Formats: sequence, structure tokens, C-alpha cells
Amino acid sequence: MTDRQPSEVTNLDRYGHSVLPWSRPHDLLSSGPNGPLTGSSSARCARTGARMSPGSARSGTTATCISPAGFTSGPGTRKARNLASNPACTIAVKFSGLDLTLEGEAAKVTDPAILDRVASIYRDIGWPAEVAGDAVTAPCSAPSAGPPLWHLYRFTFHTVVGLSTTEPNGATCWRFS
Repeated sequence: MTDRQPSEVTNLDRYGHSVLPWSRPHDLLSSGPNGPLTGSSSARCARTGARMSPGSARSGTTATCISPAGFTSGPGTRKARNLASNPACTIAVKFSGLDLTLEGEAAKVTDPAILDRVASIYRDIGWPAEVAGDAVTAPCSAPSAGPPLWHLYRFTFHTVVGLSTTEPNGATCWRFS
């Protein structure tokens, strides 16, 4: 995750709580593959299709942990087909004490160096991933992932909404230029 700083901050709280500091979600999102999302089923990617039909699917949280800006999808999946026709999507993530919704766009990654780095991170956390052409492959995966190969997508957010579920409470929207 880059160290981007918000260009606009809006307090969404209706109960008098202060704006949440950007450092709170930034630190959680930057925590890496062994961070608070590892082993969680709480990250979801939502997007619309060519006919504006909505869809939502669990995003491999290990992929989200690689960088909150990354996830994989098989080329024949609804998610990949929808992203090909409309790259706009959201990722919703539940951390202990903080719920986040990130709005932005996803783009398929084909850079061999990035794919190698991601496959290495996957191997370090126990999934035997390898690079095959412009995608990632492995002998096993979640049944819902479909058969290999899986493309890597880079998610670039422009808006993040955070809702604190622990002290200090609050709700904040951060926008990025």
C-alpha cells in the first residue's frame, strides 16, 4: 500500500465523535500477509456487470493482505467477467474495531516481477503458488475459485469509509486525488 494521504476528510458521525485519523485504517491495511485479515472471511469484493447486475464475492483475504490493493480471480468467473466490462468495484473489510469500505477500480496485473513477488508471498503463507504466463497457478485452491489459472488484480481506491466499532468511536470518509 502506498503512503497516500487523503485530499479530503469528512466526518460522517452524527453523535459528536471526532474524525477518525487516517493512520488507523492505513496501519491495518498495510499490515501485510500476517496481519489482521489472515484467516478471516471478512473481505468482500463487490462490482457490477455489463448489464449493471450487481455481484459480491469473498476476496481471498490473503490476497487482500498482500496489499489491500490486490486480489485474484479466475478468468471464467463472474467477478473477472464483470471487471472486464466495468473495473469499478468496492472492497469491504471487517477488522477488529473498524469496518472499512474501499471504493475504486481494479486492473489486471501482467508484470512478471509483480506476479513473482505475489506468488512468493503466497508460498510464504502456505499456498504453493507459481507464476504461469500472466497469471498465478497452484495444485489446489478454494472450490469457488474455479480451476487455475488465476489473474491478479490491482485495486486502486479513491474513497475509503470507516466505521469504528470500538473506542474511539466515529465514522469518517477519506477521499484521495
